[in-house]
Amino acid sequence: MRFLTRFLVFMSLFTGLISGFSLPKLPIIQFDEGYSQLFGDQNLIVHGDEKSVRLTLDERTGSGFVSNDIFLNGFFSSSIKLPADYSAGVVIAFYLSNGDMFEKNHDEIDFEFLGNIRGREWRIQTNIYGNGSTHLGREERYNLWFDPTEDFHQYSILWSLTHIIFYVDNVPIREVKRTASMGGDFPAKPMSLYATIWDGSKWATNGGKYGVNYKYAPYVAQFTDLILHGCAVDPTEKFPSCENGAAEDLRLASEITESQRKKMESLRRKHMTYSYCYDRMRYKMALPECMVNPEEAKRLRVYDPVTFGGFPRRHRHGKHRSKSRFGGTESV
Repeated sequence: MRFLTRFLVFMSLFTGLISGFSLPKLPIIQFDEGYSQLFGDQNLIVHGDEKSVRLTLDERTGSGFVSNDIFLNGFFSSSIKLPADYSAGVVIAFYLSNGDMFEKNHDEIDFEFLGNIRGREWRIQTNIYGNGSTHLGREERYNLWFDPTEDFHQYSILWSLTHIIFYVDNVPIREVKRTASMGGDFPAKPMSLYATIWDGSKWATNGGKYGVNYKYAPYVAQFTDLILHGCAVDPTEKFPSCENGAAEDLRLASEITESQRKKMESLRRKHMTYSYCYDRMRYKMALPECMVNPEEAKRLRVYDPVTFGGFPRRHRHGKHRSKSRFGGTESV
C-alpha cells in the first residue's frame, strides 16, 4: 500500500514537469519520511524542520544518507550548499546506485562535487554506469558559473526509460539518451538515492596532488529542499516495473524544450571542461552513443590527466563499516 500511495501522488504531481519543468509543484518531504542515515554517527545532523540535513567530514569519518525506498526511474533533487575555503580532496556526492544489491553489475547515476585549493572553484562531475560498466566511465566535468559555497543551488536528476538528464537550478546541463548501441550500459535496474561527503584525496584534486587538509575541518555540506519522486518498487520483486502510465509521463518529461536546449548548449559551451566523448587517451574511438560536436571536439580535444585528475572506481563513503540494508556488514 505504501508503494501504491506514493506512486499515485507521484502520478498526480509529475504532470507539472511535462510543461516547462515546473519543479515547485513537487512536494518536499521530511527527512525521516524518505531517508535514513547511511554512516557518519554524529556527523549527520537533521535540522529541526526535518527538511534540512548537514553532512560533515572530519578526521574520523565522512557521513551520508540513503533513501528508504528503491526506485525504478523518477526525479530526484536537492538544494545543496558546499563547504567554503580550502576544500581540496573533498568529494560530495548526490547519486543513484544499486551497488548494495548488484555488487558485480551495479548501475549508477552521479552528481559529484570536487573541492579545490583556496582561490580555485569547485567543479562538478556527472557520470553514469550501467550493468557494472565501471571500466568505461562516461564522465563529464564542468566549472560552476556561480559560487556554490555562498548559497544553496538546486541539483536534479531525471531518469526515465529512455533518458537521463542532469539539471542545475532547473537548467539541463547534460542529456544521455538510451541507444541500442549502449546495451546494458544504460542504468536500468532499481536504485536507491544517496548523498555523501567523503575523503577523495587520492584523485579528486589535480589527480591527488592536493589532498584533504584536516586543519580546515570540519567540512560541512548542507542539503535542503529534498525531492524524491519516482516509481518506488518492492525490492523482493524479481522483475519490478514502473506501471500505471508513470513511464510514459517520465518519457514526456524527458523531452527538453527548445528554450532549455539553447540554455544547455550555452552552458556546455562556456563551462564544460571534459567529456569522455573526446578523450582519445582513454578511448581510441568515441563510444558509440557519442554525438561528436565539432566545436566541442576542437575545444576539448586534449585531455590532461594532471590538471583533470583521475577517475575513482569506487570509494564513496570513506573508511568505515556500515550495516548492510540487507543484513550483515560491508566495507565501503
